[in-house]
Amino acid sequence: MEPKLETRIAEKLRFLYGDDRPLERLKALIASYRLSPRSGTLSERDALLIAYGDHVQQPGQPPLATLGAFARSYLRDLISGIHILPFYPYTSDDGFSVVDYRAVDPALGEWAHVQALGQDFRLIFDLVLNHVSASSAWFQGFLRDEAPYRDYFVTASPNDDLSMVVRPRTLPLLTPFQTAAGERYVWTTFSADQVDLNYANPDVLLEIIDTLLFYVQRGADFIRLDAIAYLWKIPGTSCIHLPQTHAVVQLMRDVLDTAAPWVKLITETNVPHEENLSYFGDGTNEAQLVYQFALPPLLLHALHRGDARILSSWAAGLRTPSDRTTFFNFTASHDGIGVRPASGLVPETELQRLYDAVLARGGQISYKANSDGTQSAYELNITYFDALAELGEPLERSVDRFIASQAVMLALVGVPGIYLPSLFGAGNWQAGVAQTGRARTINREKYQLAMLAAALRDATARSGQVFERYQRLLRLRRSQPAFDPANPQRVLDMHPSVFALERAPLLALHNLSVEAADVDLPSGTWHDLIGGGDYLRRVELRPYQILWLLPGAST
Repeated sequence: MEPKLETRIAEKLRFLYGDDRPLERLKALIASYRLSPRSGTLSERDALLIAYGDHVQQPGQPPLATLGAFARSYLRDLISGIHILPFYPYTSDDGFSVVDYRAVDPALGEWAHVQALGQDFRLIFDLVLNHVSASSAWFQGFLRDEAPYRDYFVTASPNDDLSMVVRPRTLPLLTPFQTAAGERYVWTTFSADQVDLNYANPDVLLEIIDTLLFYVQRGADFIRLDAIAYLWKIPGTSCIHLPQTHAVVQLMRDVLDTAAPWVKLITETNVPHEENLSYFGDGTNEAQLVYQFALPPLLLHALHRGDARILSSWAAGLRTPSDRTTFFNFTASHDGIGVRPASGLVPETELQRLYDAVLARGGQISYKANSDGTQSAYELNITYFDALAELGEPLERSVDRFIASQAVMLALVGVPGIYLPSLFGAGNWQAGVAQTGRARTINREKYQLAMLAAALRDATARSGQVFERYQRLLRLRRSQPAFDPANPQRVLDMHPSVFALERAPLLALHNLSVEAADVDLPSGTWHDLIGGGDYLRRVELRPYQILWLLPGAST
């Protein structure tokens, strides 16, 4: 270990624990891994798929193998990597209540299937580090009051001052469990089956860092730090974004800089925009990528209003602290559309209209508990296509609007993340919600490979039309160096309904309105990569039309 990194790690351990006694154990742990270097460079060719291990299925084949077959057949020249949502044994929350961090769920396949995917695509693994399943061996040892597990979990008293704790759910914060040492109240931020780990115990931190390095050894190119904002708990505080939490992220970055500098951290923090950006740290010491959580609700709002001004104003202020950091842009994920990041950016009256529109389109609203005992909207549970589609309109118009949303996401500075159902404009899965009783199931439908393949070939259906146009955008994006994450962006004020972005030399225009929009172009002739036309001085954008323009006429 380089002396400089060792000094930085020792400083963080002293901050967290009052001394650096865990340092020697941590150094030995890092030294125990022999990791093979890989490329960590990001470019315009990078786009990452987000998928469950069983998102695509085929009788008689492990789902992870089927996902690989689908990706190789349909996506090899469109995406560079795959975020396989938690594929470990679990008991609830569709994978985010992990029983064993180091095993592959037998219902999905085995490590060989994961590593086979890694032969063709970069891989993102989830490190679900805030909590584990109540059925895990660690928590069962806690219930038996066995060492070392008796101190692995956060406990508190119902009499403690927890009034300031920021909650992402309406469920109770503390859950009583009977243990061999008597009844203990365990911190359960997300559910009674997801018990929170105690990072004030250095043994827990070392266990998780061991898991982090194990994932790198198994082929992870990116590590997604799930629910990282809630990691450290101190009664009497908000228990979100605490300095100790940032120190843990920094420590993980130091470990990876030592053992696997090509691996990138992605922080998942569904919080207001400025809080989200804090996980870049100083640009060198925390995450290389942060989820762009403000984008999905702001883009949805812009398309509902036919007005790009709030979206443009927000995008014009986007900055990263260094050229080593960038954004992870997305519009849809396995979760709903978080609305907290839009707080302070979109007026509450307009957000309420958005909530009403989602309900009218068959979606649901999930809520969080506030410290004053009230509840407020936390996320919109609906597929992104159905959130945008107007009831009763022609399919062509709905597809145009959805593709415009995806084009904005692809054009923004950063690396795009595409939820698998968005590739073909999936609709709300109401039958799934009826089966599970959970609102988030609405956008977690799984697909049979043969039926999905047939749907993607059907040019008359929504799925075929969306997929054909999405493919074109992705191929164009990866062919243009202007979309390199290192190439800066400049938002242009060209028309209230047009989101206009310069990624020099490329000019990306997106009409987010049902009305046509006249736009004056910079001097010279411009060639559209999408439609192939040439434009001079002025263009009338059709409703939801996209132009990705390069200077010069077609040849």
